[in-house]
Amino acid sequence: MTDAADRLRILLFSDDRTVRDEIRLTLGRKVASDLPEIELFEVATGPALLRTLDANSDYDLVIMDAEAQPHGGMGLAYQIKDEYANCPPVLLLVARVADAWLATWSRAEAISPYPVDPLQLPEQVAGLLRRAVTAP
Repeated sequence: MTDAADRLRILLFSDDRTVRDEIRLTLGRKVASDLPEIELFEVATGPALLRTLDANSDYDLVIMDAEAQPHGGMGLAYQIKDEYANCPPVLLLVARVADAWLATWSRAEAISPYPVDPLQLPEQVAGLLRRAVTAP
């Protein structure tokens, strides 16, 4: 069993419980055999996301629902990239391919389609986590 200190920490933001459930089930406990287990922390509101990061910004990845209401993931991604010196990488879930340009504006490191692609999402998450754990 992996020690809690060895787990990779992912912060998941969505106002929709079904989206959070789908992400949790898609990622499981381990996204790749070469990476430690993941530990998922969920928040449902923009203010809760900011409070969580204020208390501890030591996450390896933040996954944000771009369609969340009233605070969308794109605007929050832009905000946390400005406000947190060591901001973790951000993956945005987008429902419309046309929103890819906005995701770029938000400075997210990756975008992923919603509904969730059960093969693509774990692969993207694993890639971002590998970069996060090898970054100086």
